[in-house]
Amino acid sequence: MQNNANEMAVFNTAIYVRLSKEDIVAAQSGRESNSITNQKQLILDFLKDKPEFNIVSIRIDDGYTGTNFDRPAFQRMLNDIKAGRINCVVVKDLSRFGREYINSGKYIHRLFPVLGVRLIAINDNIDTITRDESSEFSITLKNLMNDNYSRDISVKVRSQLQVKRKHGDFICPFAPYGYQKCEGNHNRIEPDPYAATVVQDIFNWKIQGMTNNGIAIRLAESGILAPLEYKRHKGEPLFSGFKMKERCEWTAQAVARILTQRKLLRQALQGHTRSHEGSQSGHGHRHCGGQGLRRRPNYKIKKSIPTEENEWVVIHDAHEPVVTKRTFYLAQKALLIDTRAAPRATTVYPLSGLLECGECGNAVTRSTINNGYKLYSYFRCSVRTKEDRCELKQVPEAQVEAAVLQLLQEHISAVVELDRCLSEIQQVPYQKINVAKCEQRREKLAAEIARYRDLKASLYEDMKEGLISKTDFCDIRGQYDARIADALIAQEQIDRELSIYLSGEQSPNNWMKTFTEHRGLKSLTRAVVLECIEKVVIHKDEKLEIIFEHSEDYARLVSSLQEYAARGILEEAM
Repeated sequence: MQNNANEMAVFNTAIYVRLSKEDIVAAQSGRESNSITNQKQLILDFLKDKPEFNIVSIRIDDGYTGTNFDRPAFQRMLNDIKAGRINCVVVKDLSRFGREYINSGKYIHRLFPVLGVRLIAINDNIDTITRDESSEFSITLKNLMNDNYSRDISVKVRSQLQVKRKHGDFICPFAPYGYQKCEGNHNRIEPDPYAATVVQDIFNWKIQGMTNNGIAIRLAESGILAPLEYKRHKGEPLFSGFKMKERCEWTAQAVARILTQRKLLRQALQGHTRSHEGSQSGHGHRHCGGQGLRRRPNYKIKKSIPTEENEWVVIHDAHEPVVTKRTFYLAQKALLIDTRAAPRATTVYPLSGLLECGECGNAVTRSTINNGYKLYSYFRCSVRTKEDRCELKQVPEAQVEAAVLQLLQEHISAVVELDRCLSEIQQVPYQKINVAKCEQRREKLAAEIARYRDLKASLYEDMKEGLISKTDFCDIRGQYDARIADALIAQEQIDRELSIYLSGEQSPNNWMKTFTEHRGLKSLTRAVVLECIEKVVIHKDEKLEIIFEHSEDYARLVSSLQEYAARGILEEAM
């Protein structure tokens, strides 16, 4: 009679089904489909002629990985179990329950038996009500296999995404602000006519000297929608781990994110991405849609970490640029050197962040005082301000500005004259001379690389013989590697120069346009200063030294022309 009673016992049953993005990939490769519909139908067919199972709920986790149990439907089912509403769980197989070995075992072998919960995995032929040593071993083995499957599929998915990145495919679900997905190919992006114009304005205003907050205020006053609001306006789906406001406004932080978005250049900058509840998000700019330059250490760890820059995948000419390289560079320079502005200030001083003390090397700051009649502005060393120990005295603002303007005008005139001289030289013999010099520089670098590689090889033998310690070995090897890396980068630069010289398509002296375009300069502006000046050094005798942009290019070109003149080459070429 006791046996009959057990056979007629009614189990309050929960049907649990789960589908992850990995399962979708597996289905696309021709393997068994684990679709939600297929799972539900299989379980319902299994239970339809078994009256002892009272179906209380059907819990569905669609788009959630099995490598953790932080799934909403699973947690609701678990709450029902703890409340006593459920005492039986039916799944298609153990992989639908979970693919993480340790936690799967915790639920199946410890928690469920204590709570009196029956687990049925149909395809695995597992029913814990008939538990014995053989079934225990079978469950353990299945969980280990499912865990290993997750590891394997994770590697395959990552590999597939990496291949797409290297082909320049855009694999993020959302295009960054300023772009939109191409109509016929969602792996490509193109400038959004409206947003691209806004992005260009932001970059231009920044170069002109506006603060990030000033740009945000101007955008808001113009009625331009913030990136998130613009996406909402277009009807795009949004996923974020952050709490979102009912209406998002422009902020200084939002402006800064756009200004640092490298995808606005004509390149695809891609890294490892992290999926959030089945959808990918961008590199900290979740609503801008940038490719994520973050990765997860492995398939079990959900917290993402920054990807090392040497692991980034950079594909040039991957899409149409929104801003030019020059514009992007100047904006980054402005972001780097901009000093703190007053809370209500919307612009920065033209020389902000560029002034340096020639006595101690610290920053020179600008101060303004009111003597009762008018405002008086001057510069002084920041160290002198704090500790009163630097010898640099106060220098009037007007005096500095006049000197900087004069020196800049003189340098522009020199570059204009240099450009005129080059235009009179026959290009063919001049190019031959430069090709020869480039090849000489490249051969010298190749010899340097070979020498450091030989030193690295002998270094290991020195450590084995006890001539140097392991610590010294690592330090010296690091120094050799750094020098080799620098030489390789220099070689790449020379290769680019050679390509330019040999193709005749572009002059390597295009940097000169930075200065020649400003001939006839009458006053200092933030844009001109950013373009032309790298640093202004103020000495205690009130003398100024200016380090101009492209100073190395200028010096190399002047030296070459002087050498050619000494050898009589210029006369032959003209």
